[in-house]
Amino acid sequence: MRHTNSDTNNRLFQKLALLTVVVVYVLIIIGGIVRSTGSGMGCPDWPKCFGSWVPPTEVSELPANYQEIFGAKLKGEVEFNVVKTWTEYLNRLFGVFTGLLIFATLLASIPFLKRDRPIFYMSLLAFLLVGFQGWLGAKVVSSELAPVMVTLHMLLAIVIVFVLIYTMARSYVGDVQLVEIKKKTFINKWLIWTLILSLVQVLLGTQVREVMDVAIKELGEAGRNQWIEHLGVKFYIHRSYSILLFGLHVGLLYWLRKAASQSGIIYKLTLALLVMVIIEIATGIIMAYWSVPAFAQPLHLTLATIALGLQFVLLLLINAEVVFNKRQLFTTENINA
Repeated sequence: MRHTNSDTNNRLFQKLALLTVVVVYVLIIIGGIVRSTGSGMGCPDWPKCFGSWVPPTEVSELPANYQEIFGAKLKGEVEFNVVKTWTEYLNRLFGVFTGLLIFATLLASIPFLKRDRPIFYMSLLAFLLVGFQGWLGAKVVSSELAPVMVTLHMLLAIVIVFVLIYTMARSYVGDVQLVEIKKKTFINKWLIWTLILSLVQVLLGTQVREVMDVAIKELGEAGRNQWIEHLGVKFYIHRSYSILLFGLHVGLLYWLRKAASQSGIIYKLTLALLVMVIIEIATGIIMAYWSVPAFAQPLHLTLATIALGLQFVLLLLINAEVVFNKRQLFTTENINA
């Protein structure tokens, strides 16, 4: 079978776009590790770290008055911690790598200007948003991890994921055979509300983390088993809210099981989404009853963002003809509700 340059360009873009989405999720994991280990201020300046492009490995490599030098830029005290410094530094390096990968995806999208312009423009938007995210990251540092800045940083990461997923899905959609489903309007409303309420839950989670930061500061590592007790009503809302979300996802799977082929990609993705939500709830339970183990928080956050991504993919696939403005994407098979 003969492959045209168009086919080759399309495959290259698809591979880069998929790799970029995966890398962005890895960056979210790393960001969660930075947050859970309290390494966000491991580098007190930006874009450098303790005034150098490569941070020190020992306090002896810093000026004797380094606390005065870097503390003058911030409100609080600066104390060098090699683990926290390098955790934050590696987070920044991976962020740069992610930006370069998104730029490569943008370059690979140029041929689409002739046949599917939205792919190029959305790739450009993703690149610009990553640049803005880098600037916002600097503001997060200069604000000394102000809660509103950390939350905005997280929300923008989710927006970037959505833009990349849309771009990738648009390039793949012609290669996927979709089955038209019954009760599409009803299922769309159910899915949209599930997505919105899941996003609210993520925001609630950031609020809980902010309260936990206060508890950690007051109780220290020695009081880890008391952290949860000091979270107050926000924690209980966040915990109870997960029951509602679990029910919504079970309902989504139920309706799609009746309205779409169980061998099709839409049903399989919905099943994967429910499994993801169950594991996410399990990590929340682990944090609540096992004194917030270090591994659980970044995993909990990453699973939440993956779940949001899967919800968005489902929304795109169910409405592919409208969203991507392409015809004949669905077979004529219908599964009766």
